[in-house]
Amino acid sequence: MKYIILTYGSQQDYDAMAGQAPDTPALSPEDFAPMYEFMESFNKDLVESGELVDTQGLVAPVHTRRVKLRNGVPFVTDGPYAESQEVLAGYWVVECDSFDRATELAARLANCPSPGGIFADSVADVRPIAESVADLEA
Repeated sequence: MKYIILTYGSQQDYDAMAGQAPDTPALSPEDFAPMYEFMESFNKDLVESGELVDTQGLVAPVHTRRVKLRNGVPFVTDGPYAESQEVLAGYWVVECDSFDRATELAARLANCPSPGGIFADSVADVRPIAESVADLEA
């Protein structure tokens, strides 16, 4: 079965990674090198195990547009959104034997280093992917 592992961040996280966060000490790309190395290793392990289907990181929330209906008319707003600090930062689609295995993979992300532990409280969601309408009825 396929599962999606979702990770989250905020505009402040993206600003910190770009060395532009006003409320944190200036960080350089070298400060984030261990984090990127961890992610590369994590992805390589998933490829080698045959469990990786797809993975992508997303650009900063400031480049987001939200489309929703207002009185039956599509209404577009630009991000980031004041009502929500947390946004989707990236994802992995994995194909593995069980929900427990997908959860085990996501739990490995807790070991991802970040400068000064600034992402130490990050979370990841694991959700099964519906492959048919029957999967939605469960």
